[in-house]
Amino acid sequence: MIDRQKLGEVIRFGIVGVLATALQYAIYWLLIRWLNPTVAMTIGYAISFVFNFVASTRYTFRVKASAKRGAGFAFSHAVNYVLQMLTLNLFLWIGVPKQWAPIPMFCICVPVNFVLVRFFLKSPSQPSPSGRA
Repeated sequence: MIDRQKLGEVIRFGIVGVLATALQYAIYWLLIRWLNPTVAMTIGYAISFVFNFVASTRYTFRVKASAKRGAGFAFSHAVNYVLQMLTLNLFLWIGVPKQWAPIPMFCICVPVNFVLVRFFLKSPSQPSPSGRA
């Protein structure tokens, strides 16, 4: 059974994730009129990344931002970015319209990203402000 703290994290991650994903997708949607889908997604990802880091540390996991957490968050998002680019281009290659290709991409990448981000932001060597990891 999942404890209340982890359930809260999952719910807060969902809220932040929906907002960050919507921001990324909205930017992508606007830019694909003029830019290659990969470039448009990269710009959306970069802007969403900044929002996501602030919201994830302050709200989702309620931890103090640090250089170590920032590096771990950046690494997890670098992995996620590569996964997003691979899956986006896979869905484009198999014929999914460029406006809709991010939807299955997000379905694959968001759960992977949660696991990676939680690992780096909640590592045992970095206790939360309450003293618990």
